[in-house]
Amino acid sequence: MTDEGSYERDRHYLTTRITADGRDGYPVEPGRYRLIVARACPWANRAVIVRRLMGLEEALPMGIAGPVHDERSWSFDLDPGGRDPVLGIRRLREAFLRRDPGYERGITVPAIVDVPTGQVVTNDFATITLDLGSQWTEHRRDGAPDLLPERHREEIESLCEEIYQDVNNGVYRCGFAGTQEAYDTAYRRLWNALDRLEERLSGQRYLVGDTLTEADVRLFPTLARFDAVYHGHFKCNRRKLTEMPALWAYARDLFQTPGFGDTIDFDQIKEHYYVVHRDINPTGIVPRGPDTGDWLTPHGRQSLGGRPFGDGTPPGPPPPAERVPPPGAAVPPPG
Repeated sequence: MTDEGSYERDRHYLTTRITADGRDGYPVEPGRYRLIVARACPWANRAVIVRRLMGLEEALPMGIAGPVHDERSWSFDLDPGGRDPVLGIRRLREAFLRRDPGYERGITVPAIVDVPTGQVVTNDFATITLDLGSQWTEHRRDGAPDLLPERHREEIESLCEEIYQDVNNGVYRCGFAGTQEAYDTAYRRLWNALDRLEERLSGQRYLVGDTLTEADVRLFPTLARFDAVYHGHFKCNRRKLTEMPALWAYARDLFQTPGFGDTIDFDQIKEHYYVVHRDINPTGIVPRGPDTGDWLTPHGRQSLGGRPFGDGTPPGPPPPAERVPPPGAAVPPPG
């Protein structure tokens, strides 16, 4: 938090990279690493989507932390015995401390852990998705999309930065603002950006070009959480996503595309935000709504042309252990 009451995200991450040439000491090796995520987290959601789109499920196994954490760490309370079955740890914090016993920064997901040493290699969420798309190419599936095509690279990178500053992080600036002035500023920036995106998407199916790109991957997790969390919990309440025709149709189009909606668990998303953020929601009550069945209704975006994977193919179904219930499915109550 700044002196003016504005929320400021800590972006001091472990920036070691896993690359094809291993220049940081961590070469791409199938099965060596474990991607740790939480279904609730939008930043982790990006990595889950790209891993699915690239078909890296076998090359890069995934561990899933529970939706609720405390000040110490994300924990593996969804797994039998409360331990990650591969790493053998209860809390992600243990893997960070194995890398740096004096580690005092945020324990965040996504994080990639080196299984032989049990140490976190990186939790730099922006670079993780880029490297999954560019450094793991030898192990990706046939027909995987190019999410950062060279001919559109400059436009995609510029749009991704705008989306991050004003939308992905913009909702957090609204939700965690410490003063009315800081909230008003964040609110204006968010809605100016959403208005621009609404206009942009009114005439084209995807954000850049006529296929999926990194820009779509980065916008989708925020849209998926908007009505369920950000509209009310973070006071981003000028309109609901369902009241923005182009963005709502675009979000449903992506949700119904393999690799996107099958990474979303609305119940875990709501449980995380409403239970963890007690400074915003002191009672910890998790709302029952909104109705999420509408995510599966027709969107009509095909009329704008474009194909999600271009000349490629959609990914196959996720492994059984990674599947999430469809919207509206009966699930056990939180806690």
